[in-house]
Amino acid sequence: MNPSLTALVCVLAAALVSMLAFAIVGGGRDTDAERKGSQFAGGVGNFLVHWFMWVIGPAERAFLALGATPDVFNFAGLGFGALAGVLIALGRLEAGGWAIALGGVCDILDGRIARVRGVASAYGKFIDSTLDRFVEVFAFLGFAVYLRSTPFGAVIAAAAICGSLLVSYARARGETVGVPGPGGLMQRAERLVLTCLACWADAALCAPLGWPAGTLVLWTLALIAATSFVTAAHRTISIAQSLRSAARRDAER
Repeated sequence: MNPSLTALVCVLAAALVSMLAFAIVGGGRDTDAERKGSQFAGGVGNFLVHWFMWVIGPAERAFLALGATPDVFNFAGLGFGALAGVLIALGRLEAGGWAIALGGVCDILDGRIARVRGVASAYGKFIDSTLDRFVEVFAFLGFAVYLRSTPFGAVIAAAAICGSLLVSYARARGETVGVPGPGGLMQRAERLVLTCLACWADAALCAPLGWPAGTLVLWTLALIAATSFVTAAHRTISIAQSLRSAARRDAER
């Protein structure tokens, strides 16, 4: 069997076994994720949210015992994001996928540790959100370099960057006027999972199917680009409608 395919099958098998273990002996729904309103795939994949929090629970408890601060994970995540971009640009997709995944874990742990320690703050929200954008841009720039010789590859990677930033910008601007506007088809968690899976599965699937290397990554980025623009448009329209409704109510008083 193709070594890449073997590795992918092992990873998926381990994930499925741990999901079964979580379903049988896990602690149920994660209270922090519930309070935060964390969702995946529009709520359809919420089981995965609570399962993943259970999986990383031992690491979270260990870092708390070691006295790790949220900033440790903010800047570790930034480092993993930069590393992911370099690895992807060099064509080392599987290693790049692991760097993206580790950066995503850091992004989860910074907020959870801040809330457990009672140090959540406006600074934390700002630095977390801003560094997340740096991390995504690093990864997508890596994809643009990797796909530069593929027809439309760099353009599709650029579209994925732009769509991702528009999704985040729409929410950030909404929050400044009191209407957060979360939700949509392609949020950060979905983008992270899709890019990880594409990096891990590209070599495993493209070679046996006779596709050029990078084909799965290209299609995945095209999906992310299209659905990110739809998500950004959805958030923009939703926030605008909420603001108009509020203005009408104020005018009628």
